[in-house]
Amino acid sequence: MLSPTLLVIFLLVALASAADYYKILDVHKSATEKEIRTAYKKLSKKFHPDKNKSPDAEDKFVQIARAYEVLSDKTKRPIYDRHGEEGLKAHEGGQQFQQNPFDMFSNFFGGHGHASHQAQRGPSSLTEFEVSLADMYKGSSIDFMIKKRILCDHCRGSGAASDGDIHTCSGCNGAGVRVVKQQIFPGMYAQSQVTCNECQGRGKVIKKVCPHCSGHKVVDHTAHFTLEVTPGMPEGHEVVFEGEADESPDWEAGDVVLRVRSRKENGGFKRKETSLYWKQAISVEEALLGFEKNVTHLDGHILHIVRTGVTQPGLVQQFKGEGMPLFGHDDSHGDLFVEYNVILPLEITPEMRRKLTEAFHTPSSTRDEL
Repeated sequence: MLSPTLLVIFLLVALASAADYYKILDVHKSATEKEIRTAYKKLSKKFHPDKNKSPDAEDKFVQIARAYEVLSDKTKRPIYDRHGEEGLKAHEGGQQFQQNPFDMFSNFFGGHGHASHQAQRGPSSLTEFEVSLADMYKGSSIDFMIKKRILCDHCRGSGAASDGDIHTCSGCNGAGVRVVKQQIFPGMYAQSQVTCNECQGRGKVIKKVCPHCSGHKVVDHTAHFTLEVTPGMPEGHEVVFEGEADESPDWEAGDVVLRVRSRKENGGFKRKETSLYWKQAISVEEALLGFEKNVTHLDGHILHIVRTGVTQPGLVQQFKGEGMPLFGHDDSHGDLFVEYNVILPLEITPEMRRKLTEAFHTPSSTRDEL
């Protein structure tokens, strides 16, 4: 018989090795049913062995299915929360799965189990997405929303109020087509197959439609996403959210594609590939005598510019390593080009005119002596 100390150690080891279904789905223990469904949808598609060829993909897929089976069940989840995996197994009589994980995936997505990747793919959506140049310079996480259609949570895309409301079509006996005889000549008939008009070729009819989607199988939904803008992301770079487009029981959801560009803004920095451009206004005095300027860069750091002597209008000065980050290279940057524009005063005072005349015109007496 085990001593109390050994028994405690044994129990701690068992608990440590037990599966944490919340951790598997990457959700909090207070997660709602919707959050659990969303997590399963994302992870099951990511690790489905028909798409993910890594050696441990199938094991992870099975774990994800088991976690969803338990946490989405109103009876099993409380038992698991109170007694853990061992208590749940005792409740189930040692039988771990009530259904095949691939069948669960098929029922969830309206697909065909292992062959779900061969299902017709729905349309993808392409959206031009503008962000600030500062976000593309330093990187950012941007939350946004997209309106789309998802499978009805109540009927899971069947369109029926319950499974018992789905019946085999009596018009075609579930075949989806009917054989029609047509007389060509007296005593001569031709047979042809036509789509059954009672079930529209589905082979099933619904006696009572789902009250949540009115039999449409899908409902409107506002989905929340986060766009990760990587420093130096190229203009027009496409970010793909796989399988997040409109859902339907008749196809596999397409992708949401964002084509990312910097927002057009008046003034400020301009971008051309890895280079940045800045126009700096200076006065006539500064153009002639020199100046010091502080320019606040896109990430907030200060670029100190010093010019001595004469600065010609339109002069372009190059600053190495002050341009855009090179995409995928954290420590490398392009160059910054600063163009100087000399701003002339709209009018000058008589005193200023006199001083300018003295500065730029040699006295007549001097010219006579020469």
